[in-house]
Amino acid sequence: MAKLALAESAVSGPVLLDAMTALSDRAHDVITRLRATVFAPGEEKIIDLRFTITKAAEMVGRTSEAIRQAEADGRLPAPRLSASKRREGYSLAEINQMRDVFGTRPRRGPEDPPIVLAVQNFKGGVGKSTLTCHVAQYLALKGYRVAVIDCDSQASTTTIFGFNPDIDIDDEQTLLPFFRHGGEPDLKYGLRATAWPGIDLIPANLGLYQAEYEAAARLRGNPDALDRLRRGVESMADEYDVVLLDPPPALGMLSLAVLRAANALLIPTPPSTVDFASTAHFLRMIVETLEVMQNHLGARGYHFLRVVATKVDEGKSAHTQIRDMMEAVFGADMLSASLLDSAEIDNANVQLRTVYELSGPATKTYERCRNNLDRLNGEIELLIRKAWPSHRPDLRRLGLG
Repeated sequence: MAKLALAESAVSGPVLLDAMTALSDRAHDVITRLRATVFAPGEEKIIDLRFTITKAAEMVGRTSEAIRQAEADGRLPAPRLSASKRREGYSLAEINQMRDVFGTRPRRGPEDPPIVLAVQNFKGGVGKSTLTCHVAQYLALKGYRVAVIDCDSQASTTTIFGFNPDIDIDDEQTLLPFFRHGGEPDLKYGLRATAWPGIDLIPANLGLYQAEYEAAARLRGNPDALDRLRRGVESMADEYDVVLLDPPPALGMLSLAVLRAANALLIPTPPSTVDFASTAHFLRMIVETLEVMQNHLGARGYHFLRVVATKVDEGKSAHTQIRDMMEAVFGADMLSASLLDSAEIDNANVQLRTVYELSGPATKTYERCRNNLDRLNGEIELLIRKAWPSHRPDLRRLGLG
């Protein structure tokens, strides 16, 4: 009956609810099968990246011989060996254990502020979630402690981190209970470990959209309600070096709350006239909105604010021309590296993964994409470290301060 209603609607009538239900069910079945294929066993995402001892030494900041010596004297566990007695490589968790033993794991100092970084643009389709996930995983590979808060009911970031928003995530596990009147007092209830060592997530699902209404209800006669998310982030941020916020692509209550909660901001912008114009409007709206909120709630500054060119195809002259124009307009307020449009990002998305999660033989296309991501995220890491007073002497010695 549902198929018949859908077929008839294409010719002569409105789409009926049962036809829409059938569409929803079929789409859900595809995602379920995809998860079963990609995240097996148990339909859970597994990150099985392994690093050679040479790569491990590079990541840890010590020599291969220093690692072998620490294993020999018991400071590190013995390496995992194959049947032929060859090292099988080290997991990221084992790399972090090495960093802890050698004292090379990068951390903010006790007096350094946690960086609360929002990846925000009120326009959809600009690469916001792609950027959020790759930044988070790059920082985790470097050894930082990262929390990701998915504030978008579309839940793209939640999906990439291995959770099916429709099945794995209850409304009570999202930000929704935090915004309800009489709800959770802080955000610690929502944090859950991901398959990535060093990354925790507060997930989202479609029900999170109700938080827009809950937040609006709290705001009536109480402007301080816009700072509720900021206080919630502060309640858990001490456990992390960086907290990443992925807000919805709209000017709503959650987006306003994210603007108040963040102390650093990335604005992803594809190289098109429409997207540039949208970003110009977005910046004007930010200024006007922050001025209003400042009058009611006090000043709220950012350690850094950068525009990021995203989805850039360097083979298209129009893209490079508009990116050049953006660089001329934004100057030092724009990252030097761009997030390039790459088949590798698309291939990873098909598998509900990121480029940092891909394994297997590295192609030239993969290497170019990975190098681009590392350059881009390296700039962001440097901005984060510059915001930490305890890191500034080392940065100055390296000529980066």
